[in-house]
Amino acid sequence: MLTHLRCWRCRRTYPWRRLINLCDCGMPLRAEFELDPQTLPKEALRDREPTLWRYKEVLPPVPPVSLGEGMTPLLPAPRLGRRWYVKDEAQNPTGSFKSRGMTTAVAVALHLGADVLAAPSQGNAAGALAAYAARAGLPTHVFMPTDTPQPCIQECEQYGADVTLVDGLIGDCAAEMRRRMNEKPGPGAWFDLSTLKEPYRVEGKKTMGYELAEQMDWHLPDVIIYPTGGGTGLIGMWKAFKEMKSLGWIGDERPKMVAVQAQNCAPIVRAFEAGAEFAEEFPNPETIAAGLRVPSAIGDFIMLQVLRESKGTAVAVSDDELLACSIEMTRTTGVHACPEGGATLAAARRLRECDFIKDSDTVVLFNTASGLKYLDVLSETGARQHA
Repeated sequence: MLTHLRCWRCRRTYPWRRLINLCDCGMPLRAEFELDPQTLPKEALRDREPTLWRYKEVLPPVPPVSLGEGMTPLLPAPRLGRRWYVKDEAQNPTGSFKSRGMTTAVAVALHLGADVLAAPSQGNAAGALAAYAARAGLPTHVFMPTDTPQPCIQECEQYGADVTLVDGLIGDCAAEMRRRMNEKPGPGAWFDLSTLKEPYRVEGKKTMGYELAEQMDWHLPDVIIYPTGGGTGLIGMWKAFKEMKSLGWIGDERPKMVAVQAQNCAPIVRAFEAGAEFAEEFPNPETIAAGLRVPSAIGDFIMLQVLRESKGTAVAVSDDELLACSIEMTRTTGVHACPEGGATLAAARRLRECDFIKDSDTVVLFNTASGLKYLDVLSETGARQHA
């Protein structure tokens, strides 16, 4: 049962039944649940719908706004590694893992009386927000960099979202959104669904952790390799593992969590290697993997805590590596990998070489979106490889 919200940083608490973004200290809020083995027995899942809302007892108690998201395939990838798997988030309704966060965030916002929704995005989050807002019947505004992949822009327009393209990075998009929001106070005000600036996107993302446990017969992998921009997936899965222990589903075992970033936009990698608590903004960020071009994240300290608690690590890979590996993943697994998905394979190879990953380890690579959204980038790379 959802009981309240708590600040990830200062621990101040808030009631959950009102629209809220951040703590008064400016940090993200976390949804807190009262859980025990009677809350949700494993057996109760047997005949439930194959969506993330099958875990309704550990999700916000509101009517779902659903397009059938979740329960994405966990596919063996023996041509990549002996006990390696790909979790294919491209199978979500909007073609990316962002469907998970938006189904819960939009459902709560609708239930609590939001009139208009808004968010900055590199592309996939905007598409997911536009889709779920359309499902909920709520107007929405999305702000994206001008160089966002065209399929993502067109997707938002087709769902009926108001699209603003900004000459700059995601931080510039957020600044423009805030400027527009300040012009619309009172009735009809916009509600901000930015990454970790409301409590419920992470609740949808945490279901990736629940699904992994269920799909692996209530065992967890040894290593999870995850492409990391804003970090809600990494944070959400770690939250899920702690919740599952309270439910009696798992014991103390935990995967090593690995955050993968692009070499030229790697604030978490740099902070992890320096032993820092927070990540400084990465200067002049550049990467072809749009979802990894996040030079500064409000959840930086939470991500770094997860990596250290899990005895994991952070790895930066080059654009050439991640693009080549996205094509290799596609051709060896049949999963049409996005550049960010390719980054996980590039990182896994690096970690295998340095013996961080053992031959006996069970490893899960996350493909976070469909390669169909990146055909311009991937086709150019393939052409170069065969030139």
